[in-house]
Amino acid sequence: MGVNAKLFWILSAFFTLLAVVYTVWTLLYGAQDVAQDPGAGGTTGAVIEWAGSLGLLLAGAASALIAFFVGNVHRSQGGELPEDRIDAEIDDGEAEQGFFSPWSWWPVTLAGALALLFLGIAVGFWVAFIAAGFVVIALVGWVFEYYRGNFAH
Repeated sequence: MGVNAKLFWILSAFFTLLAVVYTVWTLLYGAQDVAQDPGAGGTTGAVIEWAGSLGLLLAGAASALIAFFVGNVHRSQGGELPEDRIDAEIDDGEAEQGFFSPWSWWPVTLAGALALLFLGIAVGFWVAFIAAGFVVIALVGWVFEYYRGNFAH
């Protein structure tokens, strides 16, 4: 996790530097346009392009937030991930990802019900009411899949 925190700090510095460069660049470019044609836009000076500048600053802030969180988690847990060790093997990072039923149709049913729900919200709200019932049925079916039938626990 230490490597991840360092990478996000570098990314945060990059986005912040890029925001400053972008803001200065747009100011200089806007001043050049005003100098060439002062009566075109009705503006008397350069204007900051806020969408790009603020977007890059927020990307830097988000990267800093992630870096701070990952660094604090790494510091509080005190452990080392295999990615942090130079002598680590690929198998060291292999962990249990969970149990998934290869024969289960409930995820597909839930995806279809959610698609119908979102379609109902977009097209006709009455369809969303019908789809909400399908969503509940699919969720209950998926959660309680191993409580009935051949694979009951």
